[in-house]
Amino acid sequence: MSGGEQKPERYYVGVDVGTGSVRAALVDQSGVLLAFADQPIKKWEPQFNHHEQSSEDIWAACCVVTKKVVQGIDLNQIRGLGFDATCSLVVLDKQFHPLPVNHEEDSHRNVIMWLDHRAVSQVNRINETKHSVLQYVGGVMSVEMQAPKLLWLKENLRETCWDKAGHFFDLPDFLSWKATGVTARSLCSLVCKWTYSAERGWDDSFWKMIGLEDFVADNYSKIGNQVLPPGASLGNGLTPEAARDLGLLPGIAVAASLIDAHAGGLGVIGADVKGHGLVCEGQPVTSRLAVICGTSSCHMGISKDPIFVPGVWGPYFSAMVPGFWLNEGGQSVTGKLIDHMVEGHAAFPELQVKATARCQSVYAYLNSHLDLIKKAQPVGFLTVDLHVWPDFHGNRSPLADLTLKGMVTGLKLSQDLDDLAILYLATVQAIALGTRFIIEAMEAAGHSISTLFLCGGLSKNPLFVQMHADVTGMPVVLSQEVESVLVGAAILGACASGDFASVQVCEDQGLKDSKKYKDK
Repeated sequence: MSGGEQKPERYYVGVDVGTGSVRAALVDQSGVLLAFADQPIKKWEPQFNHHEQSSEDIWAACCVVTKKVVQGIDLNQIRGLGFDATCSLVVLDKQFHPLPVNHEEDSHRNVIMWLDHRAVSQVNRINETKHSVLQYVGGVMSVEMQAPKLLWLKENLRETCWDKAGHFFDLPDFLSWKATGVTARSLCSLVCKWTYSAERGWDDSFWKMIGLEDFVADNYSKIGNQVLPPGASLGNGLTPEAARDLGLLPGIAVAASLIDAHAGGLGVIGADVKGHGLVCEGQPVTSRLAVICGTSSCHMGISKDPIFVPGVWGPYFSAMVPGFWLNEGGQSVTGKLIDHMVEGHAAFPELQVKATARCQSVYAYLNSHLDLIKKAQPVGFLTVDLHVWPDFHGNRSPLADLTLKGMVTGLKLSQDLDDLAILYLATVQAIALGTRFIIEAMEAAGHSISTLFLCGGLSKNPLFVQMHADVTGMPVVLSQEVESVLVGAAILGACASGDFASVQVCEDQGLKDSKKYKDK
């Protein structure tokens, strides 16, 4: 190759399956997002606290968005594909066909969503065992993890589901299997949601103790006995059938996956912040807390040595960044809570009309309305007499109490637009206070956190970001590229392609150096 000749550009596709939609991005070698597409996915709630989806519907949406982002691109230049998804449970039979996770025997609905709380009785019994694996989930297992959901299926849908099941996948692992035909699981999913240990593997005594000895008997073939680190290349890459579905070429490298929050954490926590005058410049990466805030919020902190934080998940070895221990705090349904509070208010129809007239989202309108009514005082003081306890779906961290409920104190008889705006503000502040509560628990256990790195849908809301800065007293760093979760998924594909030696090299040398950060 002559000195003036340039190598052809290389591209990577990241696919992110969230709670309500699938999103895809085409990303270049320097981390610039070149194309974006999203597609809604179906959700069912057949009864309270039962939340279900369809793996076929989700895969179809993955195909729609992937085809959109690669339009007009030379497919030979697309080098890798990475998936992330919510930690929902996908159930297939021995021939990989969907099985029903519901009493209606609707096999189309074969996914128990992450926020499903049907397995309360099961998780209580699991926690009563005080088994040693529980120390790696903050001492108490969450109803949102997979073991209680599996036990619920065995106890409630024995004939229609459990006895016929051949494969139980975490949703990110289902997607990588669908793309490659490889049933290997990601270390991220198994360590964070299934009690797998990076050093010791599965603990037979745990599964026997909770009544799921079935898995031990068949050497864990149904839940995963081949485990790969996130970013590892799977099999021979994209199968011909999956390539046709996705609009890509067969054989493209496909990476072992990540849970969606972990992809967001990967997308921001290793960022190069030099030259932006940020206080975190020169501080270790372990001083950063990645907060991935969407339908729920996840708080990802890493450490060189294991730190056990009561009520906070982990420590998980190499579950997000290879070689580092991860602690994961979380708040269940934060984005959903804000929607719930705003949409349920008597003044919501008026808000919709006024926001539409201004061509604004309801939240952009509320933010400007708060600025109008705050007068001379800082906006945060508008809620001096109104307080929200935000655990409408239980407390994930650090209290780890799924029985907690929400509360609002200080309500008046008026229900006008001012009241709605102030209730919205109080809800955002309550979520920020929950983040502070988690940080305090992590620091008490040995973490040293000085800067928040926010990403996800709620990080696009200036009020949400400002309240986190005000309430925690910490600087908040935002990426110029707001789709950090998709960048994290693309990093996996880039790593699998072999263009970068490891996830860290990919972060440091490639898909990071176009980023700019600002201190809030």
